Amino acid sequence: MTGKINSYRDLIVWQQAMDLAVTTYSFTKAWPKEELYGLTSQIRRSATSIPANIAEGYGRDNRGSYQQFLRIAQGSLKEFETHLQIAERIGLATHDQAHQILLATEGLGKMLRQLIIKLAPE
Repeated sequence: MTGKINSYRDLIVWQQAMDLAVTTYSFTKAWPKEELYGLTSQIRRSATSIPANIAEGYGRDNRGSYQQFLRIAQGSLKEFETHLQIAERIGLATHDQAHQILLATEGLGKMLRQLIIKLAPE
């Protein structure tokens, strides 16, 4: 997307984080019911935390707070990746499924880092 950013919804990083959250819900629907309050809940929470923290940070009054929320989003992304790798190791996700999602998270992490750097004081 080009042009002026009028809202967090205009940020590509937020849009891709939202896509990851939606994909996560679809992906985990087939997981066993006994995981609903375990790994399913954990991975869904971490996935939804990423765009939520990007949005919350955008709504803050200063760059420092915004950067802090972006760092929290980064932490949630790493948490998500860890849950996904656990899911692969215990057989809830195939290697190919995990690999495809991890490729997306790698790009998302790079965008978050770049935005944090861009918001740093000069």
